[in-house]
Amino acid sequence: MIISRRVRISGAVQGVFFRATCAREAARHGVAGWVRNLPDGSVEAVIEGHAEAVEAMTAWCRRGPDGARVDGVDAADQRPEGLAGFRVLG
Repeated sequence: MIISRRVRISGAVQGVFFRATCAREAARHGVAGWVRNLPDGSVEAVIEGHAEAVEAMTAWCRRGPDGARVDGVDAADQRPEGLAGFRVLG
């Protein structure tokens, strides 16, 4: 079953390779979507794929890469868009 989830990660999550590492994790888990920095210092991602893989990515977002400090994660399921590939947005 394919699901889609929008995730917003707060804390010290910019300038620590969060987006690049997220893209590598997405490739490892075989999910599609995108990740971007937000002006308020948080990071937002849309993750789409098999439910188990999306759950694994959500769990990774709660930890983040080495050097990150994740203070909070807001996650909401949404309607899948049929995304292909995973992109790091400016």
